[in-house]
Amino acid sequence: MQADLALRLQTLHAQAAPLVVYNAWDAGSAGAIREAGSPLVATSSWAIAAAQGYEDGEALPLDVLAQIVPRIVAKVPDVPVTVDFEGGYAEDGATVANNVARLLDLGVVGINFEDRVVKGKGLYSIEAQSARIAAIRAMAEVRGIPMFINARSDVYFDDGFAPEQRLEAAKARAAAYASAGASGFFAPGLANIDEIRALCASTPLPVNVMMWPGLPDLAALTQAGVKRISHGPGPYRAAMQGVQAAASALFGTGRR
Repeated sequence: MQADLALRLQTLHAQAAPLVVYNAWDAGSAGAIREAGSPLVATSSWAIAAAQGYEDGEALPLDVLAQIVPRIVAKVPDVPVTVDFEGGYAEDGATVANNVARLLDLGVVGINFEDRVVKGKGLYSIEAQSARIAAIRAMAEVRGIPMFINARSDVYFDDGFAPEQRLEAAKARAAAYASAGASGFFAPGLANIDEIRALCASTPLPVNVMMWPGLPDLAALTQAGVKRISHGPGPYRAAMQGVQAAASALFGTGRR
């Protein structure tokens, strides 16, 4: 069953139209998103952390995440669940792979895995991040799960790359991560349609973009070759704005 869900997640990235992801943060939001017709549930690390009172950046303890994830999986047992796992809660590949194995044990079939040094500065080198991805892939293969590793690169968020360098840096990382065993390539912050088209054309991996100011519309992204569009923390923010608006109407505006 888990392997079947993992294969279904891969298939969702092979369709003509991009896979649109409305990200969840707990079992309740996952259930609502599934009831709305989503063919998968994908979490947002920022949203899960915020919902539990933590900052993003692996401040949410891994043990707490390991309590939230199985509730999500149990709520939506008929669709693939993929977890935004940030940097894997470790630096070395072996420990990262062990941490990802915990998610597999909980029923997860996909992850987002980023190349930012979460507890440091900058990005991992291409070689170091490729080794971390390869360790995850090797672990999943031993378990017989064709896990979807969505390799996120933060080149468009990192000040170490000049704007004119970012596209080539993204291409280089996409190529290396594909060779290491990644299933997809996620470039949040990328919004220029020409660069999106060039990145999609340069890699066999399905390219994932995130809702962002200036991001082209669905038709343009489809034509450019995008295969996944993530909403990130937007759904959580919208939900909390709705709660605040309703509470403000009841209690009056502002704190007392």
